[in-house]
Amino acid sequence: MKYTYLSVSETGLKRFDNEDAIGVMEINEGLLAIVCDGLGGNKAGEVASRLAIETVFNRFYDLENIDWLEKIKLSIMEANKSVYEQSESNNDLRGMATTAEVLFLKDDTAYWGHVGDSRIYQLKNNKLKQLTKDHSLVQKLIDEGYLTIKEAENHPNKNIIMRALGEQSNIEIDLSKQKINLKDNMKFFLCTDGVSAVINDEELQDILRNTDMELISKTLTQLIEERGAPDNFSFIIITLSNR
Repeated sequence: MKYTYLSVSETGLKRFDNEDAIGVMEINEGLLAIVCDGLGGNKAGEVASRLAIETVFNRFYDLENIDWLEKIKLSIMEANKSVYEQSESNNDLRGMATTAEVLFLKDDTAYWGHVGDSRIYQLKNNKLKQLTKDHSLVQKLIDEGYLTIKEAENHPNKNIIMRALGEQSNIEIDLSKQKINLKDNMKFFLCTDGVSAVINDEELQDILRNTDMELISKTLTQLIEERGAPDNFSFIIITLSNR
């Protein structure tokens, strides 16, 4: 499997600090990509997201001779422990937390772990699919039939999340994997809610269909900023090929 990737992380137009953190690493002859969106005042969210990135990378690198999905699980669990312990031991960081999207591409398989309301998408043969489900109050209300997807788009509580790293000593992680057919035209897209809150899936699908990743990045950034960029926004674009 061959891949090219591009990553962007911006403060946005209404925030003073960037509490998002992203990272991409070529490791174990595969590609590990992580997106985190920190939560907490006084820059604590910034600490949480960067600590999570660093911990996941280090733990994933250190673990040997286990299944790739188990590696992701244990790495996220360690990140949760690190964020939680720092939050509990430092009053300035009390209550900090972060979302986490971890994607590992290896051979003919994609593996991922998910906590929070950041997202992982797949564009396969020009059709977009969201691989993760938000751990948010609005998504819970949709699942229980109290809200339609359309109503959820402008819900006043759309930023309330139900699960994040660092909130508790233990964390429930969504884990999955999928075989990849390299004959398919395929991209993966990881992003924080600073992207998904202002660009809908239909728009995102149209933009990601472009073959020029620099143009994709420029188009996404311009559109988010045209719509006010009310939050930090971060994304990673990964294009796969068999050449």
